[in-house]
Amino acid sequence: MSQQFLYEQLDSAKSVGMQWLDVPEHVAKNLNPAFPLREYQKEAVGRFLHCYGNDFTGKQYPLHFLYWMATGSGKTNIMAALMLNLYEQGYRNFLFFVHSTNIIKKTEDNFLNPASTKYVFAKKITIRNKVVNIHKVDNFEDANEDDISICFTTIQKMHSDLYIEHENRLTMEDFKNKKIVLLSDEAHHTQVTTRQNVLSGELSQPSWENTVDKVFTQNAHNLLLEFTATMDWTSRAIVDAYRNVVIYRYDLKQYRNDGYSKEPELLPADTDHKGRMIQAIILSQYRQEVARKNGINLKPVILFKAQKTIEESQKNKELFERIIERLSRDYIATIRKRTDS
Repeated sequence: MSQQFLYEQLDSAKSVGMQWLDVPEHVAKNLNPAFPLREYQKEAVGRFLHCYGNDFTGKQYPLHFLYWMATGSGKTNIMAALMLNLYEQGYRNFLFFVHSTNIIKKTEDNFLNPASTKYVFAKKITIRNKVVNIHKVDNFEDANEDDISICFTTIQKMHSDLYIEHENRLTMEDFKNKKIVLLSDEAHHTQVTTRQNVLSGELSQPSWENTVDKVFTQNAHNLLLEFTATMDWTSRAIVDAYRNVVIYRYDLKQYRNDGYSKEPELLPADTDHKGRMIQAIILSQYRQEVARKNGINLKPVILFKAQKTIEESQKNKELFERIIERLSRDYIATIRKRTDS
């Protein structure tokens, strides 16, 4: 088995003249014209077309690919392009799952609401002179074979639905006689079992990850397409499991070098962790007020990033909540005095 990742094999092939298939017309014309595919997104689609139609080292069925791409690089647009192409290949049923309910709601809007500013499809989808509609479904039992059916769920809910019987919910029967495309966003959240180097067949209790694996392997024609900006490459188990799966790497460094990322501005602060949090809050509120006075509806977002562990991130969260609960005018004045001195 090659020690290169799949994306490295494809990088090498491209460097010696390999060319992928162009994005098909039935894909390009059915995407929202306000968001034409960027070159790296075309590359992402082209690599899938190449790997779907050709053999490569380590290719196994059912097919499983992962896109390792920077946050903000338009993974949803790539999903939409792949869905349109797979419709042409006979796929009608798509299962989108992620760890967060908030992401589900935003993705539903992107896929289903033509009035949304981030709607990814053309207002009218036409393939082979037929209008194709997109439906949200709870399961695939009565899915329309002429249209695209998407079931949106969290990994937690999918796990619950499959192991606890509910009415009008997904069951394992949904996956036995239909070929399904599984779309996993923020995929690193479902890799805990692999990271711990435990095979799904060895687990005494079902986990999120082996639930996905069980669904995926119900049909040899299923597809699992994972998307994430974060992978734990310090885990040998993750490296081994994903060596022949990572189809494209377009990380934050490349995204920034290509000029698509906003340029960060570093503001050093000679204060402790709590003080830096307070300064970030004040700066964010100041920017919001400046935007408001200029007629701009700006939603402030602050990211406090832990350097190493989830536990550290949880401690940051708890500290932030305590700061907000106990925030006072006097403490803000103290921070301002310290900053001015």
